[in-house]
Amino acid sequence: MRIGTGYDVHRLQEGLPLWIGGVLVPHTHGLVGHSDADVLLHAISDALLGAAALGDIGKHFPDTDPQYKGIASTKLLAHVGTLLRKQGYTVGNIDATVAAQRPQLAPYIDQMRQTIADTLGIEVGQVSVKATTTERLGFEGREEGISAQAVVILNFER
Repeated sequence: MRIGTGYDVHRLQEGLPLWIGGVLVPHTHGLVGHSDADVLLHAISDALLGAAALGDIGKHFPDTDPQYKGIASTKLLAHVGTLLRKQGYTVGNIDATVAAQRPQLAPYIDQMRQTIADTLGIEVGQVSVKATTTERLGFEGREEGISAQAVVILNFER
C-alpha cells in the first residue's frame, strides 16, 4: 500500500470557464492556467503520481509544452491512471477537498465523483470529494483563487 498527497491552486479570472473535477461549473470567473486549470484533478493527479514515486504533474505535463495548452485535465488524469496501471498499481481510494468561497459546489459533487471514477476506471465509491469555504479568509475567501488537496491510497498488484 502506498499513500500520496496532492495540492493545487489557481487564480480566478473573469470570463474564463470554471472546470472543477472534470465538470464545467457555471460561474462568472474561471481558473487561469496552461491547461484547463482544474485544481481538483491536478491535486488528485499529483497525489497519485506521488504515491507511486513517479514525480508530479509538472514533470509529466510541463506548462512549457504547447501540446498541453488548454488541454482538459481529464486527459491528464487518464494518462496518470495508465502510468499507474503500467507500474502495477490500482487505486484504493481518493479523498479530496476543494476550498472555494464561491460558487457553491455541492450540486456538482456527485458528477465530479463520477467523472473522476470513470476517468480512472474505478468505482465511484472509491472517490470522495468535499467542498468547503474558508469563511472569507485567505485568497479563497477573497475569491482570488481556488485550491484543492487530495490524499490517495494505491495498492500494488504485482
